[in-house]
Amino acid sequence: MVAGIQHRRRGRRLWSNPARHHHVPRIPTMSAHEIVPAALDGERIDRLVAMITSASRTQVVDWISAGLVQRNGAVVSTRSQRVHEGDLIDIDIDLDAPPAGLIPEPDVEITIVHVDDDVIVIDKQAGLVVHPGAGNATGTLVQGLLARFPEIVDVGDPERPGIVHRLDKDTSGLMLVARTQAAYEELVAMLAAHEVERCYLTLVWGIPESVGGLVDAPIGRSHREPTRMVVSAQGKEARTRYEVIETFEAPVPMALLECRLETGRTHQIRVHMAAIGHAVVGDERYRGVRPAVSSPRMVLHSAQLRLDHPTQEGVQLAFESPLPEDLAAVVESVRNP
Repeated sequence: MVAGIQHRRRGRRLWSNPARHHHVPRIPTMSAHEIVPAALDGERIDRLVAMITSASRTQVVDWISAGLVQRNGAVVSTRSQRVHEGDLIDIDIDLDAPPAGLIPEPDVEITIVHVDDDVIVIDKQAGLVVHPGAGNATGTLVQGLLARFPEIVDVGDPERPGIVHRLDKDTSGLMLVARTQAAYEELVAMLAAHEVERCYLTLVWGIPESVGGLVDAPIGRSHREPTRMVVSAQGKEARTRYEVIETFEAPVPMALLECRLETGRTHQIRVHMAAIGHAVVGDERYRGVRPAVSSPRMVLHSAQLRLDHPTQEGVQLAFESPLPEDLAAVVESVRNP
């Protein structure tokens, strides 16, 4: 792992955008409205809601008890109630809301790459959830950070203090955290203005026709599966640049890519790569699991971060993280089959 701080003349930002501002919107409550398909006729409602939200059955029972789930306009009172084809299921919950009070957890393992008065950079391990939410009440990155940096409790969104961007649970690698409110507001604005370089390494199925390109396709939430993102004309602007680093022909064609985010939508690289026919190897949600190659998780790693320091004039931050051992082993297995 290499971490560096480079001093340079600040001048005009490389990706300056005079229209950007510091308003930070809150993540809204999510409402899901699902029509029961024929395949799920007769299913228990608690199981159905768990499928829709990816929450634990225990969490779903709590939602039902709180009157947050409706079937055909009527509040569901029992978790064992059966649904039928054509039923309308309404769920009104905040999928990202943590339990009341965030409790610091010093036992959560965190690899800290850089820390100063305003910024923390961590190298997140796979399997670590960033903040508490449905089905993940404890053992998150946020709770581990609160044990080490209690001052971030008042930074940004109280439900995910300090967090300016996220990595999926099974994505490893570099991630920025704000230590002060001033840094938080500046980092969020910089991300919105595309002033933070974020580069990922990923192994995909198939070999792209060109050695590099731009996937410019809006991304939105699937109406049929609320936990799944899709390319949609009604979605939000999303752009991913990719470059082919290495190609492999056996056991089947694959390619190692460098992907740079120009926007930061949920599951963006995973959705865009799947949309152009090159799903991320090991990605169960977006058709990336195939018998030709065995992978312990999806091969996606946040490998580089580069940005101007949000509060220190003339200082540039630059960090790199190599592929962790589990993903390096997968790549090596296709490099030398």
